[in-house]
Amino acid sequence: MSDVALLVIDVQESFRHRSFWNDADVPPFTERLQTLIDGAAARKIPILQVFHVAESGPFSRASGHVRTLEPVVIAPSAFFHKRRHSALVDTGLSGWLTQHGIRRLIVSGIRTEQCCETTTRHASDSGWEVDFVSEATLTFAMTHPDGRRFSAHDIKARTELVLTDRFARIATVAQALAARDLPVVAT
Repeated sequence: MSDVALLVIDVQESFRHRSFWNDADVPPFTERLQTLIDGAAARKIPILQVFHVAESGPFSRASGHVRTLEPVVIAPSAFFHKRRHSALVDTGLSGWLTQHGIRRLIVSGIRTEQCCETTTRHASDSGWEVDFVSEATLTFAMTHPDGRRFSAHDIKARTELVLTDRFARIATVAQALAARDLPVVAT
């Protein structure tokens, strides 16, 4: 088994029901994410899906929105539910990774600067090597309290800046899949 795992964090329909949702960046994100998922599956890399859950609203299980964001197709090796920003807090994910001998994580998902970045920092501080695949993350424009508007592109650039060489290697889909002699296994 591979010592690498792909984390697909919060790629769920819940986000479509938030006021900041913007369809514009979704097609390139889902295309890059699907390429990453398919490439991981071809290389027998475990694919771990993480869903954010809450007591109420679109992130509650009762809402029916805690399911994979369409049109993404994924057959996870395991899935986890989280209530915090880091996918490693009280989810069982850390134990699963240790039990399966995982040494390197490939991080993807929604939102770039929140759960993806937080999980990356936590994983790095806990001893895992991390490839952060920005092109397979999605975020949305935000307004600073002083009124300045930051685009999704600005936020991704800032996340890459603060993670690079401290917490993660910033990688493209191709770079993450090519790392460390991962063979493509015929199915």
